[in-house]
Amino acid sequence: MVLSAGFVVAAPARAAKKSTPKTAQAKPKSKAAKPRQVTARSTTRPAIKPQTALRTSSSLTKRPTTTSKSRRTRRVYNPWDTPTYADSTLGDSIDGEDLVVRKAAVEALGPYNGSVVVVDPNTGRVLTMVNQKLALTGSFQPCSTIKLVAGVAALSEGLIQRETQLKLGRRTYMDLTMALAKSNNPYFYKLGEQLGFEKVNYYARLFGLGERAGLNIEGESEGAFPSSPIKGIPVGMMTSYGEGIGLTPLQLAAVMSTLANGGTLHYLQYPRNQEEILNFVPRVKRYLDIQQWIPELKPGLMGAVDYGTARRASYDPNEPIMGKTGTCTDSRTHLGWFGSFNEVGRNKLTVVVLLTGGRPVNGPTAAGIAGAVYRNLSGVQYFAQGRPTSPNALVSSGCCSN
Repeated sequence: MVLSAGFVVAAPARAAKKSTPKTAQAKPKSKAAKPRQVTARSTTRPAIKPQTALRTSSSLTKRPTTTSKSRRTRRVYNPWDTPTYADSTLGDSIDGEDLVVRKAAVEALGPYNGSVVVVDPNTGRVLTMVNQKLALTGSFQPCSTIKLVAGVAALSEGLIQRETQLKLGRRTYMDLTMALAKSNNPYFYKLGEQLGFEKVNYYARLFGLGERAGLNIEGESEGAFPSSPIKGIPVGMMTSYGEGIGLTPLQLAAVMSTLANGGTLHYLQYPRNQEEILNFVPRVKRYLDIQQWIPELKPGLMGAVDYGTARRASYDPNEPIMGKTGTCTDSRTHLGWFGSFNEVGRNKLTVVVLLTGGRPVNGPTAAGIAGAVYRNLSGVQYFAQGRPTSPNALVSSGCCSN
């Protein structure tokens, strides 16, 4: 179409349209390069995507594992550096031990780094002591096992009765039985603050804390109990967590034996040969006037095994176990305690377990080990067998000093 002076408008438009392909044709290399780049991308991308997918899949499977491993490493090493597993029988001398009881205890402890002490509560004889080095030379924070002493003290001082409901919060109340079974810290913190240091100190030493539990047991530690209040540690922390106190497995065995036999605190004796076994005579350290309070404690100790923190200890309702767990950290060691005694006719035993190590260590685990000791012995009819009648206890004032 011609507008004027012979100029054609459509021609430049067509030229403009053709200019693009001409330009593309003028540069065949670049035009050819573009399809190759596109093709390269299209062929490369499918190759990249599977690799990316593989890396993603790998990261999804490996990263959590790596992360969990690193977390587990941190949890084991920091804040605890004591191994959880070890051969706890190394260095033990078994002369004079009851080998049936020792076998049951060693099998129950298994690979754990810990100690098992089994005592006849009616005589104070140590029947076996697995990991003698740990049981004798060390003292550790008692954790919640100290609540036994606090409970006896509060009952004796008239602060509570078994059914007394202590107010722990705006709508929270609890009695002694549930507090022992569930190991309630606020409950025993409150008792400690009400008792005060002097009363707690009196009853703790009455049970033998701060002194050697055994009679002439070589290498035994006397533990630690402060003679005066410790700055920065409330009394409630002592009676709920055991802070500021050093307890040995033998001391806890003596406490549990006293509760098991009705209030007689024996010197623990550890015969080392057959002659000492034949000449063994029980020795009484002192009688505790707590007979009326023991029945008030027992429902809580049985509750711990039936529905509380020590459920792993239960194995037969016809052979009940009573006990108290403890879990806490002492320095760079995580601790698991369980002090217990059974109720099977006259053949009672006291079993104490102390575990040291990292996160797998706790009171419920220790309770499971103690339960296995009782179960192993029950399996060989140990409790059905009659034991020799104990000689009359010799009440001693000065002849049997530590």
